[in-house]
Amino acid sequence: QVQLVESGGGSVQAGGSLRLSCAPSGDTVSNYCMGWFRQAPGKEREGLAGLHKSGPTSVADSVNGRFTISRDIAKNTLYLQMSSLGPEDTAIYYCAADLSFICPYDRRGRLLSAEAFTYWGQGTQVTVSS
Repeated sequence: QVQLVESGGGSVQAGGSLRLSCAPSGDTVSNYCMGWFRQAPGKEREGLAGLHKSGPTSVADSVNGRFTISRDIAKNTLYLQMSSLGPEDTAIYYCAADLSFICPYDRRGRLLSAEAFTYWGQGTQVTVSS
């Protein structure tokens, strides 16, 4: 079973940037559809971006233009580049993966739904101060 290990979280001032990384231990990033989610205190988990195993990407409207998902197959790593961060971006950020070909859609056709993903990392905290 693949294990996802996130890194790159931390504290940043508003307007700053961070890049999160996710490495699938024991398997290859190109074998999976992968995605990024976040969950702020008292809020539901929110889908941010997804990358189909064949390469196409999807980004949620809420972060489109500020967040970019990508993968480096040679480094076997998934990335989330975040820019123009604000306090509203403070949350725990999770990497997720799935073997399904319909991912990042779930079986009900919902894009970037948590139900589209089977494997989850432990999360990394991102804190943005004003």
